[in-house]
Amino acid sequence: MGGLDIAVIAFVVLVVLVLFAGIKTVPQGYRYTVERFGRYTKTMEPGLNIIIPFIDRIGARMNVMEQVLDVPTQEVITKDNASVSADAVAFYQVLNAAQAAYQVSDLQNAILNLTMTNIRSVMGSMDLDELLSNRDTINEALLRVVDEAANPWGIKITRVELKDIAPPKDLVDAMARQMKAEREKRAQVLEAEGSRNAQILRAEGAKQSAILQAEGQREAAFRDAEARERLAEAEAKATQMVSAAIAAGDVQAINYFVAQKYTEALAAIGTANNQKIILMPMEASALIGSLGGIGAIAREVFGDNQARAPRQQSTTPRTGPAPGPFEPQGQ
Repeated sequence: MGGLDIAVIAFVVLVVLVLFAGIKTVPQGYRYTVERFGRYTKTMEPGLNIIIPFIDRIGARMNVMEQVLDVPTQEVITKDNASVSADAVAFYQVLNAAQAAYQVSDLQNAILNLTMTNIRSVMGSMDLDELLSNRDTINEALLRVVDEAANPWGIKITRVELKDIAPPKDLVDAMARQMKAEREKRAQVLEAEGSRNAQILRAEGAKQSAILQAEGQREAAFRDAEARERLAEAEAKATQMVSAAIAAGDVQAINYFVAQKYTEALAAIGTANNQKIILMPMEASALIGSLGGIGAIAREVFGDNQARAPRQQSTTPRTGPAPGPFEPQGQ
């Protein structure tokens, strides 16, 4: 093998080395910085890139995908001097590879410490009750503050989330007792309101019942008065008719009227519940005479000739006591 052949082989090897040194492949999701004599010149995008061999070199290989950073647990003193433990998680993404590579050293450690200090600042400015009930507000405040601080590094903080907030055990017990007392108080208030509403409803019901009862009594009194008025009108009419009959010379009409009233009074006395034996100091002949008057009126009205015949046959005057009401005349 002559010297020319060795030279050709050496040239080919040199060309291959130059090609390997000058051609660089960047994977998707990464950005490579290029340094020439130690100075940043450009950023290589994903794909095939060419640099000047032995002059340019790869500086930093930056991952531009969104990454997660776990923030360890730390003690935080709240505004009302309560000690709580809190941990979080932060998501960030490299937007400018050159700034992330050359503006800050140890990017992840810088983001971690920045997030931890801002967690203490934001949570320390809030009371414990506000801290436990406003996680979304804390997350938004942390995101805004940390993203603004990391912006010069070419970093975008996409999310900061609190994972856990743990107060001390004695504080948790006190909060549990407070919550129990609040629930008991609300239960008592609800029970009192229910009792009050029930009493109001019962009072309303009693009021409506009294109103309806009064209206019923008024209607009953009205109808009773109307009935008495009708009865009085009937009595007045009957009295008027009897008076007219008397004025016309019919004496038997008043006998009939008096006998009717007399009989109704005796019937009412006889049917009383509180009396079984009635002693009446009165002459029976009065009632008998009234009944006799009623019989005479009936004979005159119906024209009973057979009832008059025995009366006409009795021509012989009778001496002695008057015949009884139920004894036949003329015997």
